[in-house]
Amino acid sequence: MKQIKVLILLLLILLSGCQKKEEEIIPAPEETALEVRELSLEHEEEFGGVYLKMPIEEFNALGFDYGDSVDVLFSNGYKLEDIPYYNGYYVDAGKPLLIAYPGYEYIKAAVNYGEDIWQSGGLKAGKGPSLYTDAKLKEHDTADVLLREKGKYLDIQKASDISYSDDITKYPDVISFTNFRNVETGKIAKGKVYRSASPCDDQHKRAPYVDELIKENGVNFILDLADNEVKIERYIHAEGFSSPYFLSLYESDRVCPLGLNMNYLSEEFGDLVAQGFKVLAENEGPYLIHCTEGKDRTGFVCMLLEMLAGCAYEDIKNDYMITYANYYQIDEESQPDKYQTILEKNLHGMLKKVIGDDAVDFRNADLSVYARAYLSKHGMSEEEMDSLLNKIG
Repeated sequence: MKQIKVLILLLLILLSGCQKKEEEIIPAPEETALEVRELSLEHEEEFGGVYLKMPIEEFNALGFDYGDSVDVLFSNGYKLEDIPYYNGYYVDAGKPLLIAYPGYEYIKAAVNYGEDIWQSGGLKAGKGPSLYTDAKLKEHDTADVLLREKGKYLDIQKASDISYSDDITKYPDVISFTNFRNVETGKIAKGKVYRSASPCDDQHKRAPYVDELIKENGVNFILDLADNEVKIERYIHAEGFSSPYFLSLYESDRVCPLGLNMNYLSEEFGDLVAQGFKVLAENEGPYLIHCTEGKDRTGFVCMLLEMLAGCAYEDIKNDYMITYANYYQIDEESQPDKYQTILEKNLHGMLKKVIGDDAVDFRNADLSVYARAYLSKHGMSEEEMDSLLNKIG
């Protein structure tokens, strides 16, 4: 009887051990954090920002998706934390993002319409007297990108997602493809001011078409917002350059290259725009105003010129949004949400910058008053403004 009790006890212990083993939870293997380390950097001067030298397709193949939240950590200690990763500039002016813009080779960290991260982040080579500057060596900072939260900004990405094609066959006509048009509103007379994509920078395959259009319309002077003389010379001497009318204007000193960056919030931007308007007042039209796409910098400068010429908000809005109809087929009827988002994030921010007072109702205000104050602040006299208005009226 004692032996039976012992056997039962042993059996119970064994069963208890087996049961415990069956209930044991085996921990799942740890998930590998989504990150990419020590990317080399390149300053992107035109729009302001820093290329992180990994091709967009390769970066996305790692598992990063548009709408994710990421941290960008630079090796010198500068950080951009919890910023969105988008395929367009879908953040408010002055806000940072990581962007994979169509046509860019690499992902880029930037501030939309804001300060150049290359400078604000202290990434520029040679931060003072040192071996780096004395020996003419370059300081090679790097950057890490870490996923912070999957899909945190996906709703904004979906609501804002727009892209266009560089294939002319995708457009109804050459006018839409080049975003070319006559600015005729307020006190601006017909045939005096035109706007478009670039007639010299052919990265979007539009320059030769713009060149034909400005020749047909008798453009006599060009305000080139995007380029400096070094860049223009590079375009001219590139294989396949095919803008002879632009070249004739350039060689006769009828092109003013301003070299504007995208930061319309800066004082330097306003100073350069006022300088450009002074040059227009000193030369005879018809004028062409352009940047690369004829969209952002051209949008701001034409808006300001229209304000100066006494245009109402509705007229300025309608001209501004033609660009989005041309490139993206976005209009108020077909895509009202995207239409409104573009107005609020872009045009309304620009108007508020010129006006300088958020309490002003720009939809009903006399916008010429604020345009004059803005240009005066940036060094343009009343006489120069009136001279420009006489040239375009």
